[in-house]
Amino acid sequence: MENSFETLIASYLENKVGISEHFLSNELANSLKQNLITLNHEHLLNTAGIGNSEKLSYDGAIRSDSIYWLDKKHNNEFENIFFTQIEAFIQYLNATCFAGITGYEFHYSLYESGDFFLKHLDQFKNNPSRKYSMISYLNSNWQEGDGGELMIHQMEGNQKISPIQGKTIFFKSDELLHEVLVTQKTRMSITGWLKSDRY
Repeated sequence: MENSFETLIASYLENKVGISEHFLSNELANSLKQNLITLNHEHLLNTAGIGNSEKLSYDGAIRSDSIYWLDKKHNNEFENIFFTQIEAFIQYLNATCFAGITGYEFHYSLYESGDFFLKHLDQFKNNPSRKYSMISYLNSNWQEGDGGELMIHQMEGNQKISPIQGKTIFFKSDELLHEVLVTQKTRMSITGWLKSDRY
C-alpha cells in the first residue's frame, strides 16, 4: 500500500499532479462501483451544486453530475475500507511531507452520457480548508473516445487524464484549474478533499 502512496506523492512533487494507477485494488473498486450503481437505482444521488453550504447554487450549464456523500455513519463495508486507506495515506502524507491534514470529505460522483464540469478550482474563496483534491476512478474497460477525461490546466500545458478504474489523482485544491470533459458513457468516481483546520 505504501508503494502506491509514494507513487502518488512522488509524481505530485514532479508535476503538481500525483497519479497512482492502482491506488484502489480492482476488488475494492468493483465493490464501490456496485454500491454507487445501487444508490443510483434507488434514486439516492443528488444534483451536484456549485460552492459550499454558505453559497450553494445549481447550474447545469457549469456542471451536470450527480453525487452522494460518503459517511462513516452509513456503515458500508466497502466505503469503510476506502476510509481506512485514505486515513493511512493521510498519516503517510503528514509524516513524510508535514502536510498538516486533519480531516477529509468524499462523495461518489456519477456522470451520465453528455455530462461535464467546466473549468474550476476546488477551494472555496470563503473557506480555505480544502488543501488537496483526490479522485479515484471506478470505470473498467474505458476506451479512448469514451470522453470524460480530467483536463488539468497548467502553464506548461494541459494534461488529459483518462478515468480508468483503480487510478487515483492528487493535486493542490487551490492551485490547478481543471475540468471534466463531456463523457460519452456513464462515468463513476469517488471525489474528495484532504482538509486542514489550520488555515
